[in-house]
Amino acid sequence: MKLSVVIPAYNEAESLPETLRSLFSTLTREQIPHELLVVNDNSKDTTEAVLQSLAEEMPSLAWVKNSGPNGFGYAVRYGLERYSGDCVAVFMADMSDSPEDLVLFYQKLAEGYDCVFGSRFKKGGKVIDYPAHKLWINRFANTLVRVTFGYTYNDTTNAFKLYRRETMEGLKPFLSPHFNLTLELPLKAIVRGYTYAVVPNSWTNRKHGVSKLKIREMGSRYFFIMMYCFIEKYFSRGDFKKK
Repeated sequence: MKLSVVIPAYNEAESLPETLRSLFSTLTREQIPHELLVVNDNSKDTTEAVLQSLAEEMPSLAWVKNSGPNGFGYAVRYGLERYSGDCVAVFMADMSDSPEDLVLFYQKLAEGYDCVFGSRFKKGGKVIDYPAHKLWINRFANTLVRVTFGYTYNDTTNAFKLYRRETMEGLKPFLSPHFNLTLELPLKAIVRGYTYAVVPNSWTNRKHGVSKLKIREMGSRYFFIMMYCFIEKYFSRGDFKKK
């Protein structure tokens, strides 16, 4: 089962070497066939030069340039239309996610699930240097989603998830152009009847650069996609359900 790792990157020249080397060494050690697909989201720094250099030492590294429209959701969607694996994970360029956790996701998916979701807030999960105000907003938003949809999963907005190719195809069409894509994908998977396992994972704040998430801009976008999936759940009459 070939694993594709889609990595959106905007001005991540400082972060990418550590992230990609760690991913490559971990997945190679575990003998997991894989590709590392970086989506250069029209970066203004030396991201492309860094990728060209790293490709010489990592045969599984590939990259594409998203010339526009740009933004986190657009970059991820660009990668999700171009990966080659049997399953695909979204992984942050700043290595806030852990390659070791990705191995656990892959092993769990091999048990037969359609997708594997990470949770930083169940036993075994952890967050390191999470800004207090973002943590409060995160917990409020996830509680709202959980109560609205009536399930126990407590970290829906966590971008770190793994999907089979067939599952990802079943989640189309994609609607979200921004970080709300991280909510759209798992909610659609749950609403449309795909099986999933929840695995604890860790999150570590970035060492370089600045976060691309603009909280003030995201509230209405998250609410829109939550309501879209809510309407689909209760009013689509099963049109999108997994067959």
